[in-house]
Amino acid sequence: MSNDDTERFRLRRFMETLVENGECHVHDDPIDMIDVAAMLDGNFKAVWFKNVGPERAELVGNVMGARSRLALSLETTQAEFPEVLRRRLATPIAPVEVSAKDAPVQQVVLRGSDADLTKLPVHLQHELDGAPYISASIDFARDPATGFTNIGCRRMMLRGPQTAGVDLNAPSDLRMIYQSAIARGERLEVAYTVGSHPTDFLAGVASTAPIDEFHVLGAIRGAPVPIVKCATVDVYVPADAEYVLEGYLDNTGLSEPEGPYGEYLGYYGEVKRNPVFHLTAITRREDALFQTVTIGGRYLARTDTAQLVAAKTEATIWDSLRQAIRNPIAVCCTPSCGGMYNVRVSMRQRYPGEARNAIAAVFGSLGDVKHVFVVDEDIDVFSDEQIDWALATRFQADRDFVVASGFRAVPIDPSLVGSRIGAKGGFDCTKPVGQTRGLGYSLPEPPRLPKADRASVEERLTAGPATFLELMAATGTRDGRELLRTFDALYQAGRLGRLESGSYVLTGGSK
Repeated sequence: MSNDDTERFRLRRFMETLVENGECHVHDDPIDMIDVAAMLDGNFKAVWFKNVGPERAELVGNVMGARSRLALSLETTQAEFPEVLRRRLATPIAPVEVSAKDAPVQQVVLRGSDADLTKLPVHLQHELDGAPYISASIDFARDPATGFTNIGCRRMMLRGPQTAGVDLNAPSDLRMIYQSAIARGERLEVAYTVGSHPTDFLAGVASTAPIDEFHVLGAIRGAPVPIVKCATVDVYVPADAEYVLEGYLDNTGLSEPEGPYGEYLGYYGEVKRNPVFHLTAITRREDALFQTVTIGGRYLARTDTAQLVAAKTEATIWDSLRQAIRNPIAVCCTPSCGGMYNVRVSMRQRYPGEARNAIAAVFGSLGDVKHVFVVDEDIDVFSDEQIDWALATRFQADRDFVVASGFRAVPIDPSLVGSRIGAKGGFDCTKPVGQTRGLGYSLPEPPRLPKADRASVEERLTAGPATFLELMAATGTRDGRELLRTFDALYQAGRLGRLESGSYVLTGGSK
């Protein structure tokens, strides 16, 4: 592969694109590690720190904390992003192996005591976190049962120069691979990239059929991924990453107290038992750029994690909707709910009950979804204002609310009060199928004069009923007030009437 192929999806190149598009704040002044999180918290932009800590390292954060930036990573617009992501996911692309000498991520290889996690610009993200966390780590591990590489996004709590606790508590493919290794009495070799293009993170959270997930990453990039074998473990990683942390999860199982940590729902997660990662090497580019992702806090909608999970949720739900109803229009999962709990669906409803089918499909598509709002095609699901309006004017709680209980739930949700099962609610905010009584569901729009043959008010009304706008068009006025003088004369002569629709008509009376 050419040098261009290993630079096109480099994080540094993407950061330069964000700067050019006004999506990134560049912080040139020296900054202590303790002050990094405060600058990222709630920030509407990505931040590029040029001088972090005593090492004066380069660190970027909040890279994916807005849909506009995710859209830029796929070279599309916010409006087109969901469709482009779905379309790319449908076309897997195999990776291309490159040699170590051609892999930028292995320009520098550190082993032994030189491989030191505490020399990386890793900061404390939340005030009660158990230790500094590497939050932008994407894991790569080979499943011996299939030979496939699994890709996921998991945080790492530093516990020393060569060890870290890894969050493997929730159900995941990597957890199953690790448990199989433990059952065989083996440790699991794994590598983590830190400093990756947003497409790598989108692949890490994607829900796909069993496949080598380098093919999924290639699909999202729209190009083959250059991969290289790690220097100390039998794992392949993207050759264009900034950093790689090589090592293994030992076979003692879920033994390490990991946490507390500010979780993706905006609250702290308690201390959990997780595996220990043992570092065997750090490889990196000569001018490597370290990365941190924002998670939790008061401003969920501006965090990397919520934006990524929302994109994943929408793509997964779309496939289920395509099977359940003929005409889904759009899906939105708000990042402010953590990217998975509140889902909005717009659809073109053909038959009574299809909105309920859509609700049921979303209930079954992802275990984490709690609330589903289904609206008609005239509602923009990405607009809080329009969703609020539909809920206020097209929903009756005793008729349109669907509730079900006993579903598997994510224990981190504090409203569960420790339970592992929870409820789901569906809100049918669609208009009754085929019901168009009067003006009740007609949307007021600004007037636009239609084309019409020129005629007087009486001539136009002789041809049939007309609205005020249609009379304006017929008489050629762009003002309308002069029509009221004609109306007054017709009213006095008893010749002007109104229909229930509001249109004007000529009636009997003296001429």
